[in-house]
Amino acid sequence: MVIVFYSDHFDLRLPAGHRFPGTKYGMLRRRLLEEGVFSEDALSPSPEASAAEIAAAHDPAYVEAIRSGAISPSAMRRIGFPWSDHIWRRSQATMGGALAAARMALRHGVSGQLAGGTHHAHRDFGAGYCVFNDFAIVALSMLGEHCVERIAIIDLDVHQGDGNAAILGGRKDVFVFSMHGAKNFPFRKEKSTLDVELPDGVEDADYLRALSDHLPAVWAFRPELVLYQAGVDPLKEDRLGRMALTHRGLMERDRMVLDGARARGVPVSIAIGGGYAQPIEASVEAYANTWRAARAAFSRA
Repeated sequence: MVIVFYSDHFDLRLPAGHRFPGTKYGMLRRRLLEEGVFSEDALSPSPEASAAEIAAAHDPAYVEAIRSGAISPSAMRRIGFPWSDHIWRRSQATMGGALAAARMALRHGVSGQLAGGTHHAHRDFGAGYCVFNDFAIVALSMLGEHCVERIAIIDLDVHQGDGNAAILGGRKDVFVFSMHGAKNFPFRKEKSTLDVELPDGVEDADYLRALSDHLPAVWAFRPELVLYQAGVDPLKEDRLGRMALTHRGLMERDRMVLDGARARGVPVSIAIGGGYAQPIEASVEAYANTWRAARAAFSRA
């Protein structure tokens, strides 16, 4: 049975007025259960990764500084959250969920977590609401354990996965594909295996055409596992996205990736990035659509 992981029981407990919409993860889980996309027994709390597992992709001194609270206030401002022990525990769960989901995907074809997508974290610092990098931890762990020989990251968040590129760039066994806004955060981009930069205001047709043109390069790499960053901030309602995709366009994007992987027998582990719509229900709907697309793609004979 395919299990998908969640960590919304670790509420972020952010200060009043903080602009990160931490409640969206619990909203998504309730939505998927109410609609019957998942049953209760198909969802599992994310296991907590150990400091040693996180250090597969991160400087141990940085990991310890986050764990102990010795991290500087300026470093936490760069991340965007105030430090608390709860931030450490939540990050452990998100990283552990990513590892568990990748292992589940290798056994059953698809899995993921109702969180994650922390692609801005670098080896020795976090940024952009990302403390540690789930993609880099999973990639380096799976390769180090010889579970697979080639991994592809398909990162379709509106912001470049600079942390993915910085940690994994140049490796012959990882293909990092990032399709993102040319003028959006981070303003200093890193070099991925394949970067596709799109203009502000791009709409469904041009976005999907660009994706169709560049996905073949990922499949040509012959990955044995895909880590999919299904960021929903290209949605036109998103406050930080600066693109103009509709829910239909985003769902077609998800179908292209997931159907392409299934057709080639490539397991997929999904993370849900972005999501700053106003109202936040628009982001939750886009997240739910990703999981509807995943269920449709991988339930076919």
